Amino acid sequence: MNPVVTLYPVYLRRLQVTNFKNYSEADISFSEKINCFVGNNGEGKTNLLDAIYYLSYTRSYFGTIDAQNIRHGEDFFAIHGTFARNGNAPDVVSCIQKAGQKKQFRLNKKEYERLSDHIGLFPCVMISPYDRDLINEGSDMRRKFIDMVISQFDKVYLGSLIRYNRLLEQRNALLRRFTENRHVEHDMLSLLDEQMVVPATEIREKRQLFINDFLPIFSHYFGFISSKREEVGIRYESQLLENSYADCVKQSLEKDLAVRYSTAGIHKDELSFEIGGYPVKRFGSQGQQKSFVVALRLAQYDFTKARLGYKPVLLFDDIFDKLDPSRVEQLIKLTGDENFGQVFITDTEPERIRRIFNTLQIGHKVFKITGGEADVFGE
Repeated sequence: MNPVVTLYPVYLRRLQVTNFKNYSEADISFSEKINCFVGNNGEGKTNLLDAIYYLSYTRSYFGTIDAQNIRHGEDFFAIHGTFARNGNAPDVVSCIQKAGQKKQFRLNKKEYERLSDHIGLFPCVMISPYDRDLINEGSDMRRKFIDMVISQFDKVYLGSLIRYNRLLEQRNALLRRFTENRHVEHDMLSLLDEQMVVPATEIREKRQLFINDFLPIFSHYFGFISSKREEVGIRYESQLLENSYADCVKQSLEKDLAVRYSTAGIHKDELSFEIGGYPVKRFGSQGQQKSFVVALRLAQYDFTKARLGYKPVLLFDDIFDKLDPSRVEQLIKLTGDENFGQVFITDTEPERIRRIFNTLQIGHKVFKITGGEADVFGE
């Protein structure tokens, strides 16, 4: 994984949303550097960040079903974003979801055959209060994190992941059928397992390489945010570190048939988050956990930037809930330098935003968000 040297600017010039969540219509032009959405809770600040996230990942940050994001009483939503990259002609990304129909996703009016082809073209990183789930929830959250980061720059990895998950669904269906029929067709299962060896091995190897490269970047940002010298770690755990995929599924067959699903494989991988050699979930203070997840996302930003050659759009949702005011001001100052690109921030206190930018000479726009409407508040 060699880093890309040349970095090209990418930023969202204009966002247009129709019938998206609590927005009827919105058409907003942005600063190339920092954009702030201010307003009370429930007014729609985070919904705008989610619309931007859609344009990068083809789906909601919150994992909701697309149709659930259609404004109440309407039968579709539309999101259009105009992006600038490297001085080339603007690119227009569009997401349209009609009730009861397949989602349409387009780049410059041309619809994708596969949504996965869009991943990585307009990268963004979101830092949200929901990031605490990376620490507190199950291992699937941490696997999604590592898969999301690697898939942004490695199409081969994304293809292997899609193939493995498709085969895994077939294997689980076979296990259920074998149990119901009380008859195991070993040849059929072996054939399926053979097809899973290559993607499983490739995913395991690339996850391990990723953690090796990612950890120093993460440690740097944790030190910056916490101003402390605590040792932090991310340990990759996989059944495939000790045994081949073929051996793992062979050893687990009896258990798989008993529980009717696959208990061995890279879909059981885990990331162990540690501070001072102990699990951060159990032994980390609230402040340490907040610093941990923000550092994870900033490291994701740096890592993605280096691999893609683009500065991702950075989305800060309610960051004042995560860090003390002085640390937030330091973080905004950091993101204002040339190493970062376009930044979006939500906050409930306009005066706090004004106070920060009175001391920092950084290009910015502030938008007042009220009931699904956005108005320029000040610059």
